[in-house]
Amino acid sequence: METRKKRIFSGVKPSGDLTLGNYLGAIKNWATLQEEYECFYSIVDLHAITVKQEPAELRKRTLEILAIYIASGIDPEKCTLFIQSHVPAHSEASWLLTCNTNMGELSRMTQYKDKTAKVKDNEAIGSGLFNYPVLMTADILLYQADAVPVGVDQKQHVELARDIAQRFNSTYSDTFVLPDVIVPKEAAKIMDLQDPSRKMSKSDDNPNSFILIMDKPEVIRKKISRAVTDSIGVVNYTDEQPGVRNLINILCALKGYKPDEVVDMFRGKGYAEFKSAVAEALVDEFTPVQAKVRELLSEKSKLEEIYKKGAERASYEAQKTLRKMQKKIGLVPR
Repeated sequence: METRKKRIFSGVKPSGDLTLGNYLGAIKNWATLQEEYECFYSIVDLHAITVKQEPAELRKRTLEILAIYIASGIDPEKCTLFIQSHVPAHSEASWLLTCNTNMGELSRMTQYKDKTAKVKDNEAIGSGLFNYPVLMTADILLYQADAVPVGVDQKQHVELARDIAQRFNSTYSDTFVLPDVIVPKEAAKIMDLQDPSRKMSKSDDNPNSFILIMDKPEVIRKKISRAVTDSIGVVNYTDEQPGVRNLINILCALKGYKPDEVVDMFRGKGYAEFKSAVAEALVDEFTPVQAKVRELLSEKSKLEEIYKKGAERASYEAQKTLRKMQKKIGLVPR
């Protein structure tokens, strides 16, 4: 009897434009994983609404991210690509799992603590922000995912998903596969171009601190030329030169070099030449991606066909798990 391929689930929130960090840390890696795994990749729009969104912008970004997935090499014939809100089982399963989750577990989530720490004294904290790790758990468990490709900062959420799945299995008998984490081996964390002690983030107030996937070539060149380095003036891969180290990581991730190869390449050369090489590597990488995104967005019917087909496939798998959950909990079948 033929065993099924191992299965993975992952998704990106359409809560802002995607950065180089999203591309190298997630999307580019997903395209590689599709050869080895059965992949379910979602645009997780329900996660985006834990904070208020402009409706027209949310719709626009959702379709743009789907186009970016495809333009970056993720094949809708090999993977299931879908919009999270098109599969109602995510919301239903999330409630069933919420009733099997402790408030203490959610309050210990590092990202929740980080986000609420930034909330001003007179601002209310939405319950969606507190509960969204359970929705993330539902996303993963509904597809019986064997593994979840995530950055190091999301590892805690997958660990929570395992804890909730184990509790459910223990209470109601085996229902869920316990998911493992896949942290990309090669993808170094991409840091802020203006403050290389911080991770690159699209929410930064300074637009020179991040590169967006859809940035024009002249914008990319300008941002890299303004990237913080140091007064040493030598291209070295050391902790004492975090700005230079970050740019080397970017070049290595794009071109497949090792850090010491980059150091040798720019021995005796200045930062201007080094930065120019990093900028051109980014332009070379993103120019065909951007062209394909524009082409896909100009043919909305093609995108619609992909996300409808994806939602059908995803719903079929998700409903199988949801029905199992409902039956075990004791809900009367419809």
